[in-house]
Amino acid sequence: MLTHIDENNMPRMVDVGAKDESERVATASGIIRMSAEAFAAVKQNTAKKGPVLQTAVVAAIMGAKKTSELIPMTHPLTITSIKTDIEELASECAFKLFVTVKITGKTGVEMEALTGVSVGLLTIYDMLKAIDKSMQITDVVLQRKEGGKSGAYIRG
Repeated sequence: MLTHIDENNMPRMVDVGAKDESERVATASGIIRMSAEAFAAVKQNTAKKGPVLQTAVVAAIMGAKKTSELIPMTHPLTITSIKTDIEELASECAFKLFVTVKITGKTGVEMEALTGVSVGLLTIYDMLKAIDKSMQITDVVLQRKEGGKSGAYIRG
């Protein structure tokens, strides 16, 4: 039986009430590739909409916090920590965004980490689209997760 469909074939949110609370952590990442001109605007802080990477970090945090409003069957969670990191990939004119979300709760935070990455990268696109509409957002993946019944996962 599918977990998000009830016996009458209707959508439902999984009942996590009987699960034990545990510390749960997930890290996701994604890459945005852009033109040399857009990359230089980020590096030199000359984008017309303001500081691109700082804004992307705020957006990533907001995206993670709002996941249950965007993804229908996710549970609203009390997030205890969101950490971000941006790696510069100069040889590719790209940036790689990492988002790590942590809770003590009854369900995982993979979707929150993935949503945070997606919203952060979309914010970079939004802030630079006047310079480069051909930017590519790629490789949005779960890097690792810990906690819960299924245990740890680390991308190989």
